Amino acid sequence: MAVVTGGGRGIGRAIALRLAAAGAHVVVNYYVHRDAAEQTAAEVRSHGVRAHPVQADMKDPAQIRALFDEAGAIFGGLDIVVSNAASAVFRGTGELTAKHWDWMMHTHPRAFLLCAQAALPLMRGRRGRMVAVSSIGSQRTIPNYAGMGAAKAALESLTRYLAVEYGPLGIAVNAVSGGAVSTASWTELPEAAAVLTDIVRRTPAGRVATPEDIAAAVLFLCSPAADMIRGQVLVVDGGYSLPL
Repeated sequence: MAVVTGGGRGIGRAIALRLAAAGAHVVVNYYVHRDAAEQTAAEVRSHGVRAHPVQADMKDPAQIRALFDEAGAIFGGLDIVVSNAASAVFRGTGELTAKHWDWMMHTHPRAFLLCAQAALPLMRGRRGRMVAVSSIGSQRTIPNYAGMGAAKAALESLTRYLAVEYGPLGIAVNAVSGGAVSTASWTELPEAAAVLTDIVRRTPAGRVATPEDIAAAVLFLCSPAADMIRGQVLVVDGGYSLPL
C-alpha cells in the first residue's frame, strides 16, 4: 500500500505506475488536475492492483491529515510514502517574496514532515518506506531556482533526521534527487531550452533523466534490496553533477 503525493502527472505518475507494476495498491494524491489523477489511477488498476485518487493540498496540514486518514480507512495500513508533490516560483533571490518562500517551504520540506507524521501510525508493524523526491538544485545553483533549491536542501536534511528517528521503528527514509528531469514543469523555467541543451552537453549519459528513471530509483529504495540504505540522497542525473 502506497501514497504518492502529486501522483497524477509527471514524476509522480511514473512512480505510481512503477509501484503498481511491482504489486502495490496506490493512493494517487493530486491538488488541481483531477482528470490526470483519474487517468493515472485507471492505469494503476490495469496492473491488477487497487487505486484511489485523493485531492489534498500539501500546504494545508488539515488536508494532509485527511489524506492519510482516508488512505488508512481504505487500505487498513501503509507500506510506502512518496513525497513528490512540487510547486515552484522561478525567480532570482532579489525577486522572491515572503509568500513565495513560504509557498515552497510548505510544499516541500514541511509537507514531507507532516506526511511522515501522519503515515507513522499506519506503518507500525510494517517494513515501512518513505522516499522524498528532491532536486540537484539543493546542492548546485540553477538560475532563478533559489527558493526551490533552499526548499529541497531542507527536504534532504529532514530526510536524514527522519531516517535516524524512524529507523528503530522499522521505517527506512531516503530521498531521490533527479537532477534535470524531462517534465512539463521545465517549460515554466525562463530560458528552459538553452538550459536543457547545456545540461545534455555536460551529462556523461548523453541525455536528460526521465520520470521513469526517477521511478526506478524510488522502487529500488522501497525494495528489500535497499534495506541498509538509510538517510541517503540517491542522485539520478546521468552523471551531470560529476564534472567540474
